Amino acid sequence: MTPPRVLTVAGSDSGGGAGIQADLKTMLALGVHGMSVVTAVTAQNSLGVQGAWELPAEAVRAQYRSVVDDIGVQAVKTGMLASAELVETVAGLIAATDAPAVVDPVGVSKHGDPLLAASALESVRTRLLPAATVATPNLDEVAQLTGVRVESEPDMRRAAAAVLEYGPRWVLIKGGHLAADVARPGGDRAVDLLTDGSDEHWLRAPRYGNRHTHGTGCTLASAVACGLARGRSVPQAVTAAKAYVTGAIAAGFALGGGIGPVDHGWDLERGAGGA
Repeated sequence: MTPPRVLTVAGSDSGGGAGIQADLKTMLALGVHGMSVVTAVTAQNSLGVQGAWELPAEAVRAQYRSVVDDIGVQAVKTGMLASAELVETVAGLIAATDAPAVVDPVGVSKHGDPLLAASALESVRTRLLPAATVATPNLDEVAQLTGVRVESEPDMRRAAAAVLEYGPRWVLIKGGHLAADVARPGGDRAVDLLTDGSDEHWLRAPRYGNRHTHGTGCTLASAVACGLARGRSVPQAVTAAKAYVTGAIAAGFALGGGIGPVDHGWDLERGAGGA
């Protein structure tokens, strides 16, 4: 049987921990057929991003049409889009595609390197977010897009409302950057908030001390897209994705001299007895 098909529209990470590479690894691990539209090429490793070069809009459009018109998709995920021109190009493409879209509004890398031009923010707000089935900003991206600073869990509701004003059907506010709350019963937890403005889901998972977390945002958004491609509801897809990325973080490993990646194959390795 042909597996569900998921298309990632994102930048390439030459170090293999994030971007297109993380997306495709996630899709393989979760049993869907992954396809890609490369929007930018980065020179990137565990220490940071040494350079980035965006592709022409016509190259991005041609890749997208080539895949969608022949193979078809059950879900689309977007990541690094780099410029206003690419944001608007991709927003138009996904808005015209009959498939759910998961928008990860990538602004900076794990190391703090900018991956989106400041001039593109308005296009993200007015063109890309309205085309999203689910938007998955982290706290830095929320502040960049809305000006809302999240310092506590109650702030996450304000952040979600601010993002929903731009038109996505659901928003997942990722709270992994919130300060540790060791006083919480049961110990420190990483908390995310998923909401469509009325239906609210708080997702909690253990917070691990592992520093090797490169690619978490890409991995989570891709895992959500995989769930949607399988016909799951948004809450079901996000809950499963949260469980998958939590396991991947716990299994993250050292690579190079900086921040290593999460382990996308952690559940496959467990199932194979670690072989």
